Amino acid sequence: MNEGTAPVATPAARGRGPRDLSASAVTAGLLAVLVSCAGPLLILSQAAQAMGVGAQVFSSWVFATLVSAGLACIGLSLWLRAPVLVAWSAPGAVLLISAGPTLSPGEVAGAYLVTAAAILVIGASGLFDRIVALVPRAVASGMMAGILFRFGTEAMGALGAMPLAFAVLLAAFLVLQARLPRMVMPIVLLLALTLSWGVYEVPLGEVGLRLAQPHMTSPVFSSQALLGLALPLVVVTLTGQFLGGLAVLRSNGFDAPARPILVAASLAALPAALMGGITTALASITMALGAGLEAHPDPSRRYVAGVACGVFFCLAGVFGGSIVAALSLLPGEVIALLAGLALLGPIGRGLSEMMADPREAQAGLLTFVVTASGAGLWGLGGSFWGIVVGVAAAAAARIFRSG
Repeated sequence: MNEGTAPVATPAARGRGPRDLSASAVTAGLLAVLVSCAGPLLILSQAAQAMGVGAQVFSSWVFATLVSAGLACIGLSLWLRAPVLVAWSAPGAVLLISAGPTLSPGEVAGAYLVTAAAILVIGASGLFDRIVALVPRAVASGMMAGILFRFGTEAMGALGAMPLAFAVLLAAFLVLQARLPRMVMPIVLLLALTLSWGVYEVPLGEVGLRLAQPHMTSPVFSSQALLGLALPLVVVTLTGQFLGGLAVLRSNGFDAPARPILVAASLAALPAALMGGITTALASITMALGAGLEAHPDPSRRYVAGVACGVFFCLAGVFGGSIVAALSLLPGEVIALLAGLALLGPIGRGLSEMMADPREAQAGLLTFVVTASGAGLWGLGGSFWGIVVGVAAAAAARIFRSG
């Protein structure tokens, strides 16, 4: 198939319209949104706290991130007649926690703009596979695992600060992981809200319905933001989100072309960047919820899950003020613990992929260690230097093997 064209749907598939609606597909879309809001969005709130931004700024981030992802979901799913679930990069949100405090909101917006523009160029040029191949898989996975690992270890600080919450939420996580793996984070989040209200006397009843407060930020372009945030974000978004999401789609029988997906997602991310929205990308973690058999037995009707996911994302973004208010009331240790638990799966996958190829395992391990250390030089953080060390190690290994 030509990568630049959408797969051809049958006339029946194009004409059914509302008759394609099903409770299972809509539920799959809703569950994908709940999982995203119960995990990666919590990480974004941690980044906001680390940067010291107020509720209004974070509300703008939530609005821009969720609405841009929602619009991309709706447009791509209807166009390609496939369940294209779009969200944002969880490793990218974690990266903001470490890099963000040294940057201004304008520099973050500038880094997001450059990231979206770079992905747009890569997608429109049709060079996605070639660009991804420049960074060895072990290096990309090692950097992603390193970014997440450091945050995950810090999130476990709830053990000493709030041992009761730690014990209850961890026990619930372990039980649900074995019994209801797809509902783990939504249920654990509900339990955390209940625990915070009943034990720690958090006044959650004061939240109510609140609209988001989007506002524009003038972008500022600095070498520190571009190399320390934009470059690692491009790498993890391409290799961890788009590559993984496309693999899930194709493994479920959807011959989805990379070009229109990258172009549409990055176009949605460009205006969102000016409101603090993190770069949108394929939802590699929740894609299976919409693309799998559980969404609908008929693959031609599973695109409804992507549309439903987009609608729920947009609704959540519009009422982002309620989300921000609820998160601002939860104890910081609880939010960090929830985010850390949500990252266990991605950390495990990153470590596994990092060591999968013995020929590149050493380079991947070096990338992981440098990235996880957080060591910086010349104002650039561990993520940038992790890529540099990893690519150099992989290149050296190939040269010595061939010699």
